Amino acid sequence: MKFKAEIDIMPLPALLDPQGKAVTSGMESMGLIEIDNVRIGKHISLMIDAADESVARSKVDEACKKLLVNEIMENYTFKLETV
Repeated sequence: MKFKAEIDIMPLPALLDPQGKAVTSGMESMGLIEIDNVRIGKHISLMIDAADESVARSKVDEACKKLLVNEIMENYTFKLETV
């Protein structure tokens, strides 16, 4: 079966997010004072061939832990969809 994974990676809440801080500051400069605490992350979309959803979840989780995510500084979530 073919699956599409949508992975969201964000810095851990306890860590400083310099990009988010810069964007928050930019929002204030533009007069958008209602917007605060911007956090910047990554979004990854990938296709995977797997026997079933359980195997697909396992493979995406493995890819995240081994390559895509630095678990010391980031956390991740993902959704799978059959294609």
